[in-house]
Amino acid sequence: MGNQQSAAPPPSGASAPQAPCAAGAQAQSPPESCPVNPKYKNPAVYNVYGQRLNDPNAPAPMNPFSTIQGADVLDPKNNMPLEPNQLPCPGQRKPLSTERVPSNIPKGGTESTWLFPSPQMVFNALRRKGKGEDVTEDDMEGFIAAHNSMNEATWHRVMQWETLHRTECDAPTLLRFQGKPHDLSPLAWVRNLLGGPEPFDRHDWIIDRCGKEVRYVIDFYFYDDKAGTPGAFEIVARPAVDSVEAALDRVKMNIYLRFAEWGLPCPITGQPGSIGAAAQQAQQPSGAGSS
Repeated sequence: MGNQQSAAPPPSGASAPQAPCAAGAQAQSPPESCPVNPKYKNPAVYNVYGQRLNDPNAPAPMNPFSTIQGADVLDPKNNMPLEPNQLPCPGQRKPLSTERVPSNIPKGGTESTWLFPSPQMVFNALRRKGKGEDVTEDDMEGFIAAHNSMNEATWHRVMQWETLHRTECDAPTLLRFQGKPHDLSPLAWVRNLLGGPEPFDRHDWIIDRCGKEVRYVIDFYFYDDKAGTPGAFEIVARPAVDSVEAALDRVKMNIYLRFAEWGLPCPITGQPGSIGAAAQQAQQPSGAGSS
């Protein structure tokens, strides 16, 4: 996903005026006596590298590389490109599209969605990281389609978890994310210890739940023996146990899933096909891949 949004974000310096508790009232920091407004959004806007773009307190030094458009110049602070590289990389045999497709994933701090990287950006990133030696220019169309589909499916799974909090926030957004391909999550470590494969990738997604930041851990698995089938890829998404609330969410969702699996009505609503059934459907294997 990209470090730009598909529509212009609100002015970075804008802030909501202070207001008393009232229906529809919004404030930057709602008083504890006020309920969380389900429409409230964290005003922070982040790029694909987890760097805040509109921090009013951050200095704005002149970037010495700002005139080098598309150059793959690395920021020494995080070893990430200062600018998205849209130029052909050395040795590239065919031109690749630089078009960036908007996703359906709402971007935190804006009224728009995240942009997926272009084929050229992904190709350059693979070469820079020393990955995808067997991925050629001709493979990029399918690779991008799989990458985008996997991210959309991941957001769908996260939203199933967020149904547990729909009364307090009806419009969560993806604030920022981080790839951790070499860090096994505790669940992935246990699964591997029991004989299962290691995930080929891991992401941590930070969700803006109407002003509250919530971290999700996502493990991506690929099964060689199921290659070419919908069951070849598996997405395991769940809230990180950073709080008692997150731990309880895991317990509640497990109960809902079991009730749906047994064909029993939801123990909370008493209705069939409720939270558990929707979550169970979201847990079905995905037929897409991810970089």
